[in-house]
Amino acid sequence: MKGQAQNQNLATTLTKLFNAQLQLINVLSFFFLFGCGLATGVILSSYLSNISFSLHVSQFSFSTTAPSPALIKLPPPRVGLKEYLKVPAVKHDMDEKELLWRASMTPNIREFPFDRVPKIAFMFLTKGPVLMAPLWEKFFKGHDGLYSIYVHSSPSYNESDPESPVFHGRRIPSKDVLWGNANMIEAERRLLANALLDIANQRFVLLSESCIPIFNFSTVYTYLMNSTENHVESYVLEGPVGNGRYSPRMRPGIQIKQWRKGSQWFEIDRALAIEVVSDRKYFPLFQKHCTGQCYADEHYLPTFVTMKHSKRNSNRTLTWVDWSRGGPHPAKFLRTEVTAEFLERMRSGSDCVYNGNHTNTCFLFARKFWPNALDRLLRFAPKIMHFNK
Repeated sequence: MKGQAQNQNLATTLTKLFNAQLQLINVLSFFFLFGCGLATGVILSSYLSNISFSLHVSQFSFSTTAPSPALIKLPPPRVGLKEYLKVPAVKHDMDEKELLWRASMTPNIREFPFDRVPKIAFMFLTKGPVLMAPLWEKFFKGHDGLYSIYVHSSPSYNESDPESPVFHGRRIPSKDVLWGNANMIEAERRLLANALLDIANQRFVLLSESCIPIFNFSTVYTYLMNSTENHVESYVLEGPVGNGRYSPRMRPGIQIKQWRKGSQWFEIDRALAIEVVSDRKYFPLFQKHCTGQCYADEHYLPTFVTMKHSKRNSNRTLTWVDWSRGGPHPAKFLRTEVTAEFLERMRSGSDCVYNGNHTNTCFLFARKFWPNALDRLLRFAPKIMHFNK
């Protein structure tokens, strides 16, 4: 009995000790977990505080260095003379009055505030395609930026013949033209006005579909750019096909002593071109009174230039023609008539004055040539004129 009691007391004591240790472990575990939780909370809180601070700093930094796009005031882009100098497309929609008005604008300050390369405006007055286009292609090759091309052809021409590249897209808005009629002058003024829209164009040459160049581009460019005169043929011719075409109804604006005749094919500088498109005094007299057998294209420009700008005119044309066969039209040359000797005679068979000095280089262009002469022209001309290859 006594032994049993001792055993029971020992068991009870062990149980108490075990329970005490278990309670101690629980207490320690609680404190451990509490400590871990506290540490985790402190760390997490600190981390979140840093993130918030960083965001505030970033927002402050962004607000000080990158304001809202609505608040940014950028300087306006520089326009300068870009819009003024922009050349309208050849196929513009200006009517006649708008075109002539715009073309008549001219600055009174001679010095240009920008770099430019002077160009020659080649103006072709045609019924249809430019018949000698392949030869002109060789003439223009390698000289981009030194010339402009404008073509006035009949509105009925539907471009059924394929255009050569250099003439592609160069047709201006055109109207019907009758030979000898005052609307021929209207077409010339239309060509000049379109060419004047390009401020770089400084010399202006009127040509037909049957014209050819008889010198290479470099020679033509140098000759025209260095010239101190315009080239409008103008002379007095007595008789029915000269002074006989004058109408007294043109008085007092134009007197018989001022009446002149000359070739339709001219070469003029920019200043005179502006005067021609701006003329509202003399040209209306030709429209009203130079009709029928008057042939305005042979009289208007020679008379106008003699009256207003004779001091700067050479009184000669730069386009060679042959009137030796008689009749109302100059000779038109066939394929068999085109030879190297013939071309040389056109180039150097005359005598004239250029810038005050005598020279035998009096013509730069020639007409008229039949389309069947093109193959021989392509054979001889490049060798004689030294076109670029």
